[in-house]
Amino acid sequence: MTQLKAAVDGRVTTEMKRAAAAENVPAETVRAGIAEGVTVLPFNEKLDERVRAVAVGKGLRTKVNANIGSSRDHADVRLELCKARVAEEAGADALMDLSTGGDLHAIRRAILRETSLPVGTVPVYEVAARAEDEGREFEDASVDEMFDVVEEHARDGVSFMTLHAGVTRYAVERLKSQGRELDIVSRGGALMAGWMARREAENPFYEFFDRLVELALEYDFTFSLGDGLRPGCLADANDRAQITELLALAELAKRARERGAQVMLEGPGHVPLNAVAEHVRLQKAVGGGAPFYTLGPLVTDVAPGYDHITAAIGGAVAAAAGVDFLCYVTPAEHLSLPGPEDVRLGVIASRIAAHAGDVAKGVVGAADWDLEMSRARRSLDWKRQAELAVDPAEAARRRSENAPKVEAETCTMCSNMCAIKLSEKALAE
Repeated sequence: MTQLKAAVDGRVTTEMKRAAAAENVPAETVRAGIAEGVTVLPFNEKLDERVRAVAVGKGLRTKVNANIGSSRDHADVRLELCKARVAEEAGADALMDLSTGGDLHAIRRAILRETSLPVGTVPVYEVAARAEDEGREFEDASVDEMFDVVEEHARDGVSFMTLHAGVTRYAVERLKSQGRELDIVSRGGALMAGWMARREAENPFYEFFDRLVELALEYDFTFSLGDGLRPGCLADANDRAQITELLALAELAKRARERGAQVMLEGPGHVPLNAVAEHVRLQKAVGGGAPFYTLGPLVTDVAPGYDHITAAIGGAVAAAAGVDFLCYVTPAEHLSLPGPEDVRLGVIASRIAAHAGDVAKGVVGAADWDLEMSRARRSLDWKRQAELAVDPAEAARRRSENAPKVEAETCTMCSNMCAIKLSEKALAE
C-alpha cells in the first residue's frame, strides 16, 4: 500500500509518524496533507528505518535537495560518495543522483548505501548513457527500455524520480512556433524532444503514463514530474511552451493521485524576481496544490560562479510564496561539475533561502530559531551563536580566528564600541 492510499484510508504509517516528529507537528497533519495531495512522503517501500522519512508539502518546513552525480568527463564513485556525505552534513533533506558517466548502476547503489537521505534519480539519463555505451543514439532506445530502467531504479530503492512526461509533441511545437533564446536547457527535455522528432511519436512517459503509475503503486516511489521545457534564461520565462507543459503535468498529477500515487511538480528555472511569486501561485493553482519543487529559481543570468546566491535570492521569494522543495544550485552551475565544497555552499545557500521563506509563511518553529539567535547575540554568547548557526563550523571558525585579538566578549568589528554593551549601559541609566 502506498503512503497516499494509507493516508486516504485514514491510516497513519510509521513513516508519517517519523516525518511528523522531525517537523514537530502532529502525525495527523502529515497524514491529512498526503491524503489531500498537498504533501508527499517520498519513501520507497524497499527502504528501512535507516533512511529518514521526509515529508514535503504545505505547512511543513521547506526542504532542500542536493544534486550530485558523475559525468562522462569525471566518473569517480568515491567523489560522488564524498559529495553525498558533505550534502548530508550540511543539512540537505534529500539527494538526487544525476550521474551520466561511469557505471551508473554501481554509483546509484553506492549512494543509496552511503546516505540516510531519500534519493531521487532521472532514469532517462541512464537510458541515454546505456545507448551511448552500446554505440547507439538515445533515439534508438525503445519504450520498453525506458520503462525497464524506471523499474530498475525503483527496485534499487529510489524514492522519487524526475520523469519528463510533459514534454509532449504539442508542447515542443509551441516552443518552435514562438521561438526562444535558449530553446531547451533540460537534458531530459532535450532527449525526449529528440526521441519524439526522430520517431515521429508521442513522449512514451506521457502516452503510457498509466504504465508509470503501475510502477509507482508497486514500489511507492514519488513522481517528480519534470519541467523539461523550463526557461533557461530570463527572456524565456513564462512562455507558451513552459505553460503548455505545466498544463500537461497538472493533468498527469491528477491522474496519478486518483490512483494512489504521490506526485510533486517541478518548476523553473530562470525567472525574473518580480515574476517568481506569481509563477508559484499559478503552478499551485493549476497543479491542484501539489508540492512544488523548483530549481532556484535563478533571478538573473549574469552571475556564473555565484549562482548559489542567485538561486538563494529566488528560492527565498519562492519559498515565501509557497514552494515546498528547493533544489540547490552551486557556484559551479553553468560552468562545471560541482565538487564537494560547491555542494556544501549550495546546500547552505538553499537552506538559508528555505528558512527565510519558512519565517515568511509562518512554518511552525521557524521564527523561534531566529529568536534564540537574537537572545544569544544579546548575551554575547558566542558559543551558543555558533551552535545555532546554519553552518556552525564556519561560524565557530571565523570567531576563533579573531577572538584572540580582542577581549572575549566583543568582536573585531566593534571591539570596545560594541553596540550591545553600549546600549546596555545607556538603557540602564
